[in-house]
Amino acid sequence: MRRLRALRDTLRAALGGLPATFWTLLAGLFVNRLASFVAIFLALYLTRERGLPPDEAGRIVALFGVGILVAGPLGGTLADAVGRRATMLLSLTLGAFAVGTIGFLRTPALLALFTFLAAVTSEMYRPAMNAAIADLVPPAQRTRAFGLVYWAVNLGWSVSLAFAGLVAARSFVALFLADATTCLLFAAIVFAKVPETRPAGVHAESPLAGMARVFRDGPFVVFLLLHLAALVVFTQFQLAAPLDMAAHGIGPQVFSVLMALNGLGVVLLQPLLGPALARRDSAHLLAASALLFGLGFGVNAAIGTAVGEAIGPLAVYATGVVLWTVGEVVGFPAANALVANLAPVALRGRYQGAFSMAWGMGFTLSPIVGGELLTRFGRSTLWLTCLALGGSVAVGHLAAAGARRRRLAAALGRTAHTA
Repeated sequence: MRRLRALRDTLRAALGGLPATFWTLLAGLFVNRLASFVAIFLALYLTRERGLPPDEAGRIVALFGVGILVAGPLGGTLADAVGRRATMLLSLTLGAFAVGTIGFLRTPALLALFTFLAAVTSEMYRPAMNAAIADLVPPAQRTRAFGLVYWAVNLGWSVSLAFAGLVAARSFVALFLADATTCLLFAAIVFAKVPETRPAGVHAESPLAGMARVFRDGPFVVFLLLHLAALVVFTQFQLAAPLDMAAHGIGPQVFSVLMALNGLGVVLLQPLLGPALARRDSAHLLAASALLFGLGFGVNAAIGTAVGEAIGPLAVYATGVVLWTVGEVVGFPAANALVANLAPVALRGRYQGAFSMAWGMGFTLSPIVGGELLTRFGRSTLWLTCLALGGSVAVGHLAAAGARRRRLAAALGRTAHTA
């Protein structure tokens, strides 16, 4: 009985007190993530299915990041101007068409164009959804709420990647069509069950004026730059990691299993660590996260050394995945909550749009940096650079902690008077 009571209390602490619309969004996001394959399998599709060399594939994959870069401010501005619900519906329906089309294209020019369009359209929903969560959930609960969002994303991801490698070995077209289908299902859930959450009576500033206010927020901009640097390390799974694995005899099926290990790790760790992490200072969490990213990819440099030969390449890669998975659990919910807490009510969409821009820039730079370092300087230089960059970002977060805490205290005081 005591154990049951303790389990009930744990579940209440992790899941209780959040509004029904939040859970509806979470369910839709989970459905969408059951087949979100473009970012993971695009590099393999371009090199294996379409025969492109790594450097050309890297430039096309980078366009996916450019698309996210555009989608962030566009989706954030639309979320503030026309509403969260309309922006999500537009994004998910257009995104389904663009993503599904990629699987039927052959020429590099069209592949590049639709990679960019797929990212722009399918990722516009993200700042709108995050702004809706900030509308629905009070500041004290946001780290927990965004932790649950990340948990749902990775639960869907781990389920999908358990069989995605087998599907990819037979048909990349089926992967992209499945991705498009889940976009449409998410749109149907939003259309049927999600009302508009944008606070009534909030004045939406013009697009340029609103974004200018966002980028005049010094502590927020410093956070974005540090987060971008960490993301360049974290998103090496787009191109460099699968290519490096393939060079050591690890093909799409095993790569898919390793990515599923990442998703499963988040699913298992987030409920266990989330409540305790929500009480920690965000600067410490973000610093630890960046360091774990650096270690997680830096450990790949051990392959080819005596230690790497002793345990084997697969064990080294798996160890790295575990390390950067813990880094996700530690840092990403804290980063999302920090953005939501810093944003004025009238600019919630655009703050989230700027945050999405950092992700887009990370997805853009990662394959370019990874492909160039891998091609010109070799794998050891690439992975040791990741280690050094992760450590530098960790130091940067700790150095910026004081100014960020002062800015956060002012933002939460303002929100308490205006929300």
